Amino acid sequence: MGKYVIAYDIGTTGVKTCLFEIDKTIVLKAAASHGYGLYILEDGGAEQDFDEWWEAMSETTKEIFDSKEVKKLKISPKDIEGISFCSQMQGLVCLDKDCNVIRRPMSYMDQRAKEEIKKGIANGIQIAGANIFKLLPYLYLTGAVSCSVKDPIWKYKWIEAHEPENFEKIYKVVDVKESIIAKMTGKIIMTPDSAFGQLLYDTRKGHEGWSKFVCKMVGVNPDHLADIVKSTDVVGGLTEAAAADLGLVPGIPVFGGGGDASLIGVGAGAVLPGDTHIYSGTSGWVGTVVEKQTVDTGAMIAAIVGAQEGKFNYFAEHETSGKCLEWVKNHLALDEIDIYLEKKDVTESPENFEEAYTSLYDYLSKVMNETPAGSEGVIFTPWLHGNRCPFEDPNAAGMFFNINLETGKRDLIRAVVEGVCFQNRWMYEQEAKKVQVSDTVRFVGGGALSDVTCQILSDVLQKKVETVDSPQNVGAVGAAAVIGVGIGAIPNLEAVKEFIPAAKTFEPNPANKAVYDKNFEVFKSLYPNNKKAFRALNA
Repeated sequence: MGKYVIAYDIGTTGVKTCLFEIDKTIVLKAAASHGYGLYILEDGGAEQDFDEWWEAMSETTKEIFDSKEVKKLKISPKDIEGISFCSQMQGLVCLDKDCNVIRRPMSYMDQRAKEEIKKGIANGIQIAGANIFKLLPYLYLTGAVSCSVKDPIWKYKWIEAHEPENFEKIYKVVDVKESIIAKMTGKIIMTPDSAFGQLLYDTRKGHEGWSKFVCKMVGVNPDHLADIVKSTDVVGGLTEAAAADLGLVPGIPVFGGGGDASLIGVGAGAVLPGDTHIYSGTSGWVGTVVEKQTVDTGAMIAAIVGAQEGKFNYFAEHETSGKCLEWVKNHLALDEIDIYLEKKDVTESPENFEEAYTSLYDYLSKVMNETPAGSEGVIFTPWLHGNRCPFEDPNAAGMFFNINLETGKRDLIRAVVEGVCFQNRWMYEQEAKKVQVSDTVRFVGGGALSDVTCQILSDVLQKKVETVDSPQNVGAVGAAAVIGVGIGAIPNLEAVKEFIPAAKTFEPNPANKAVYDKNFEVFKSLYPNNKKAFRALNA
């Protein structure tokens, strides 16, 4: 008999709670999801509500154990041997000494700290947006540099400048999953990948930990930083209060877990050096496993600390990957097609979120499949909340280019997916300039549920694309793997590759190469040709 564990996948727009059995493989037994808010503010802010996170986790945990599948298997809360997490990263949650959240958590998407980053690092003689005299020691110590307005350091400095009353209450600042762990155990920690995401972590061998030098350089109080534990370590047992909220039993071991950028690759089976995966959820990225730290400051790509000791994820991020599809659903599809009238109760009801997503996504896939490759020359830029890689510009925005009288909504819908795939190709090719990438790419996340999207990605990349079973759950699979290693059910995280075979394979269609190569070159030209216009309209 295997071991039962719970993994929480804490995303930007919702949580997915998964019950796994770990035996010779990692098998999903039940899952439940619940959405919550992402609050976009006029000044560039992006915040979430901690109580909404916790409520969603409580409801989905109870829903799992009330499900027919779990009752039939006679699995109860007392059978759970571990809890872990895969979560969004580079948020900022301020905690007091009692583990209470002081203000609404700031999302990784928050870009209010424009003045703070200017004062802190984007001043004087610059390279890649950073003062050269700060950039060089920063790179030496951490292997990266905090030169994005969305980085946690500048959120922290923004609170110091704009909310001094809240800043004075701070005991520790943590990332998303660490705030949940504090609620569950009463202990405040950070895992190495989360610590690195704060861009204050010394990555030099033998020196791993918070860098006091970098803290002083950017004005962060080291006392505000939590103790660091491994992803596979037990932080503590589930408290009675947390167990009561979640419908579980006290004392269940709670593990450190990892961020999405760390564990989605693990759950995709991309765990060996040179393995490349592409993720498309609300946000998206291209990630490649490497053994040495590498940084491309001009393209905003860095080898980040992951859940695997001694390995790094060379990571290129896209802020609004699947979010572009949500925009399509809301603004191009629902006002035109009959699904809105027939499924109104589904699309507008959080309880039926999964059914609504699936039905609409299937419809959009059908529409895209009926539209020629290249979308009749229409090109979409998927920068709906600025862009980070391979160029950093919070003023960049989405646009449809090359519309004419014959253009229809079907062309626009397919162009959006092609635009996201062009962005992935741009990041993939940029990574290939610095590291060895794999010719076969694992594609995961909600975007990989559509065979049409998978084929478009393969055609745009001109590479073989593989998907896995339940690609939308790979983050939770990675979190389950962390527990498996922690309890001794899995030898190490590298062994996870044997547990996750490819479910589907997509080969590039040579007939589409010419149109995609042509459109891709135009796509890359749209940002430099419109940079000044973006600044004039959005700065």
